[in-house]
Parts: sequence; structure tokens; C-alpha cells
Amino acid sequence: MELNELQVLRAVAAERSFSRAAARLHRTQPAVSQAIRRLEEELGERLFDRSSKGGRLTEAGTILLDYAERLTRLKDEAEGAVRELQELRRGRVVIGVNEAAVHVLLPIVVQFREQHPRAQVEMRRVPSRQIPGEVLNRSLDFGFVTFRPAERGLLSVSLGVDELVMLAHPKHPLARRRQITMEEFGRQTVIAHNDYSPRRERVLRLFEEKHAPINIQISLASLDGIKRAVEMGLGVALLPRRCALSEIARKQLVAVRVPQLRMPRDLRLVYRRSGESSHAASAFLEAAREHAEKPAAK
Repeated sequence: MELNELQVLRAVAAERSFSRAAARLHRTQPAVSQAIRRLEEELGERLFDRSSKGGRLTEAGTILLDYAERLTRLKDEAEGAVRELQELRRGRVVIGVNEAAVHVLLPIVVQFREQHPRAQVEMRRVPSRQIPGEVLNRSLDFGFVTFRPAERGLLSVSLGVDELVMLAHPKHPLARRRQITMEEFGRQTVIAHNDYSPRRERVLRLFEEKHAPINIQISLASLDGIKRAVEMGLGVALLPRRCALSEIARKQLVAVRVPQLRMPRDLRLVYRRSGESSHAASAFLEAAREHAEKPAAK
């Protein structure tokens, strides 16, 4: 029993005529009659009452028509689902990130969207330790990490190196200094992120080891909130330089080096070594590679 034979059955039942069904299907009437005959021979039942005028269904024909309608709907749904999946693969990129990664990746997104304006980009907050596994199991197309992945199924593109700097208002007393000591930083009114991160813990541990105080007076839940608070003159902050490049360029913030607290990190975009990538993912990877070849902003 072939699906195209069931389509003939549906057409004859709808038109109540073999000749009109043939015209509807752009076939000859003998071809339509032969398709119905093959179904009848396979089932051992008459599907249409030939003694009546038109194509009136028999009881067996009515039962088979119901299944033919269901199979046709399933076929249409299956084709639609596959088309949606193909469209999803062509037009969407999903990246696992932390909060600071957004500032690093946005220039790549701009370049990618200029070339592919209809493509979608989704950045999901994912703990760094989970990113390699989620890239491998295809939950993510890419992941942003600050280490070279050990998994054999992954490759990575270096997006440069970032370091921690003290961000201050341009009128802050230390804003004209090229660099300061960690002790000098610790004596300022410090605005910190209240979310846990290994880097934050390393900074606090360094102050403990040096028996130096750090005067954290304000804790906020986002990098943008911290930068805004510094712009308002509420204090200083220790943040990755690349998350504040635009504010530094507009002279809204000043970056001052704290050599003891630099903690440089290699920024990497990880992706699967093998396996089919979507058109959008391949294009995004190309944009990332082109961006990585450009001189880093200071």
C-alpha cells in the first residue's frame, strides 16, 4: 500500500468521480482506476460501489479513507517539522556564556549580523564547567571559556587576553595614575559583584594572604550596574578591561592597572571538532576568526 494510492482514494472520495479525481490529480482516468484496483486487490475488499453513480465509498472504503486522512496529516506534520528544524539550523546560533563574555562577543555578533541579518543569536548563561559538555552534546553551538578545553572532541579560537583593572570616575584622585598597588586599591570604596566566581575568590584570597584589607562597601548583581555606580562616583571597581572598553573610549571611566591583581585570562570560543554544523554556526565561527585576527583594542 503506497501513500500515493491513498492520495488517489482521497481524491475520488472527495470528487465522487473517477474522472474528476483524475483531473484534480493531473492523471489519466485509467491510472486512477488502476491505483484503486491495486488497493482493492491488496485488501481483498471493494472500496467503491461501482453500481452507483459517482464514487460512493463502501464500508471498507470509509474505514480506509479515515486512515488515509490520518496518514496524510502525519506526512504533512513530519515535513513541516523537518522544515522547521532545517530553518532552525540555518538561522540560529546558541552560545553558552558568563556575564563578562557578552561584552567580548558583541563585536563578533555585530559583524555576523551585518552579513546575516535574518539569523538569530542566543547567549545563555551557563556555568563554565558545564560548557564543554553542552557543546559536545549539541545543546550549544559554541561556548565562551577562559581555558583551553581538554575534551578531545572540542576545538577553540582564541579571542585574545583580558585582565582585571581598576575602573574609576575620571575625577577620582587615582584616575591619573598609570598603576597602583593592591593595598591602595583596597583602601578605596570598592564596588563588587555579589555573585560567586573563581576569579573573585582569588582576589579576596590574595588580600587575605597579604593581610591587607579590602573596603567593599557596595555589592551589586551585574557588571553594568557596577559600571554605572562607578560612573556616578560611588566608588571604584576591579573588572575585566574588555567589559568596559566603550565606557573607557567615551571617557566615562578610567582604567588603572593594579599589577598584583591583573589575573590575565585567555578568552576562547569553543566548538565541536567534527560533526555537521549549521550554516549559521559556520558563518559565526568565520566571523569570530576574522575578529580574532584584528588588533586588540587597548
